[in-house]
Amino acid sequence: MSSGWRRLCSAALLATALILLVPDKARAAPDVPVPPENLLSDRGRGEISDADRDFVVKVRLAGLWEIPAGEMAQQKSDSARIKRIGRNIADQHVALDELTRNAAKKLDIELPDEPNKDQKGWLAEMEEAEGAEFDDVYIDRLRAAHGKIFPAIATIRSSTRNDTVRKLAQQANQFVMTHMTLLESSGIVDFAALPTAPAPSAAAAAPTQVLSAAEDAPSSGANVPLVLAALAGGLAAGAFATRQLAGSRRPAYRSRRSRYYGG
Repeated sequence: MSSGWRRLCSAALLATALILLVPDKARAAPDVPVPPENLLSDRGRGEISDADRDFVVKVRLAGLWEIPAGEMAQQKSDSARIKRIGRNIADQHVALDELTRNAAKKLDIELPDEPNKDQKGWLAEMEEAEGAEFDDVYIDRLRAAHGKIFPAIATIRSSTRNDTVRKLAQQANQFVMTHMTLLESSGIVDFAALPTAPAPSAAAAAPTQVLSAAEDAPSSGANVPLVLAALAGGLAAGAFATRQLAGSRRPAYRSRRSRYYGG
């Protein structure tokens, strides 16, 4: 086999591996960028917080109950769509679980081997349900769980100081977004029942309050001459610039639209 064919085959195998590892990456919308994971380091470097450790544990716990839930969907649901959703989510959690265990090993984080109490309760609900009732329980429980961990992933991704946790958070984010989309494609998610987002905090108004306080603060009499001098200088500079522009006009600069590339 020639070296050219070997390179072509290697590239094809690598592309296939990436498609299998990253959920639905090959079917991403053409105008939606996908963050390139190869730009992130993964050397276990950086301070690791209690929140980081808790995040890694929670990702592991998610797989411990969503994998058997997906397996149950193959037996208890009468819907081909629900079975496919369950199969895809379970298979993708197997891949995510491997990433999680590798990260935990690198960071010396102890992981659980079984679901927690709440997750066991959800699995018990599914065990007792059949057909359409199973579909409702399965979709409702998984969509609610993904809705809770989604903002937690964002917090860790934006705040962690550890590169391995950062990369796992980015990977988990891709899986969770895919799973939420799959669950919602069932057509039975009750969006009206989803928890309402909290109102914006008062902290968002702080900059305006600070600015208002500065504007309302009494100015010192010694500063008045300085302000007037600065104002006069600004008016003079503006008049000079106006004369210069009037004498020599230049063609307008045409800005180019920037392009965004997916990973």
